[in-house]
Amino acid sequence: MELIAGLGNPGREYRETRHNIGFQVIDFFSREIGTRLESRRFHSINTLTELQGKEIILLRPKTFMNLSGKSIKDCAHFYKIKPENILIIHDDLDLPVGKIKVVRQGGAGGHKGVQSIIDCLGSTLFPRIRIGIGRPLYGEDIENYVLSPFYNDEKEIIQKAVRITANTCRMFVLDGLEAAMNRTN
Repeated sequence: MELIAGLGNPGREYRETRHNIGFQVIDFFSREIGTRLESRRFHSINTLTELQGKEIILLRPKTFMNLSGKSIKDCAHFYKIKPENILIIHDDLDLPVGKIKVVRQGGAGGHKGVQSIIDCLGSTLFPRIRIGIGRPLYGEDIENYVLSPFYNDEKEIIQKAVRITANTCRMFVLDGLEAAMNRTN
């Protein structure tokens, strides 16, 4: 069983923000495979479903970004999912807008949601899909930048990145992490 979690902040005001790219991928992927996130367990909205006979959980924490680890830990503990079977999707300031990088493990790189997961799981051994959101172009401070929508000229790039990332999630479940890394990176 795999757990695929997209990071973001709950609430309408955050829906289209850079920090919520993980939520956008989970929503797109769930629609693509014909399921809906309806369960409210684990401080999240989630679903347990199958993809070509393989059980997966799609999850969006309902905690704020900096507390994402609690939701991930509670779900993983309940289903006895090892860190290497937990795929986290999150935004990354250090990648250009729309660039996608699949990594096997690593540190938080300054991302507080990822740090929360590391702290709660006690492990860095979970794979991630990092989606580039770039750096501010107009002097915005980082906190305002990540909590604001993409610039108009970035929206098409991000829509494409969401589609590619959803496909990468599919590869992760059906073909494994190595295949997802090789085909996406």
